Amino acid sequence: MFELATLVILAGFALGALIGAASRWAQFCTLGAIADAVIVGDRRRLRAWILAIAVAIVGTQILYLSGTVDIGQSIYLRGPFGWLGALIGGAIFGFGMALVGTCGYGTLIRLGGGDLRALIDLGTLGIFAYLTLSGPLAHVRTAVIESADLTSSTIGNPGIPDLFALVSGLSESAARLIVTVLIAGSLLYFCFRDRGFRSCRKEMVAAVIMGLAVCAAWLTTGYLGHDAFDPRPPVSFTFVRPLGDSVLYAMLSSGMTLNFGIASVAGVLVGAHLVARFKGELHREGFDGDREMVRHLTGSAFMGTGGVLALGCTIGQGMSGISTLALSAPLALAAIFTGAALGLRYLEEGSIAGAFRVLTNRIAP
Repeated sequence: MFELATLVILAGFALGALIGAASRWAQFCTLGAIADAVIVGDRRRLRAWILAIAVAIVGTQILYLSGTVDIGQSIYLRGPFGWLGALIGGAIFGFGMALVGTCGYGTLIRLGGGDLRALIDLGTLGIFAYLTLSGPLAHVRTAVIESADLTSSTIGNPGIPDLFALVSGLSESAARLIVTVLIAGSLLYFCFRDRGFRSCRKEMVAAVIMGLAVCAAWLTTGYLGHDAFDPRPPVSFTFVRPLGDSVLYAMLSSGMTLNFGIASVAGVLVGAHLVARFKGELHREGFDGDREMVRHLTGSAFMGTGGVLALGCTIGQGMSGISTLALSAPLALAAIFTGAALGLRYLEEGSIAGAFRVLTNRIAP
């Protein structure tokens, strides 16, 4: 019989392998979705990504409302409202994502296919994540970013349903149910109103798998792995700190303990590798030159720093965080999308000023 901690690790690996395989199979990529929408005007991959969010929200809120998992103890809802970190960190992460060509999760998918650039990217991302968590950059984070956090005495619990309950006078459970139906329903309507997206069966299947996997991760860490004698906050998928933990574990495994995050990183890598091998897409790829390497190193450093400031990445905030209906999640997600759009235009125009000019012209009536 496996111990609880072992079951959580095995489930983390299995779920990671599942989403890694699904993403590689369906080319489920956040930056790809943003690039299609911003540059080409094709929103099908963006709709698939939003469908995954809708599924994650519905499933996670069912777990919460039923009392199965106390999502309120997660990092997204337990602490203060980090609005400045969500905005600045999200924008930094999004810009770095554009420089690299994918996010931390997507970098794992690339490495699974044999892209050796991804190995450098992941190492840099993990190092800068820890530099921002507990290294020299942590002093800047606490002095500048976290000093602007809004505490519970100022705003109450940092969740959208809690804010709605405060304004409307409804009970928390009623407000949560209404908010869940309104947000998830709006997202689903946006997805399926498009006839072109309704024919994208592969993308829809991958999106549902992603959304359900986020819920399964909450269930694994918040219910299956719950230990009354050693209570720990539930977690779901995120790929910033766990990448740093994975780098440390690779060096210090005899002095560290495996956890859900490290296991999920390994699972994603294995799942993506198996699908790449099955599809005949496995091939080695390196940097074309020093300019590309500098761009990747800069982008990875931005993602590691920005992801910690924003309390997550495109998966950590964009799916896991938003599934809890935390106030910080939509802010971080909007900032990530804005930073990524700016970064994509920067690569096209060759300057920040040119990128701002193009984006401003597109937004202006």
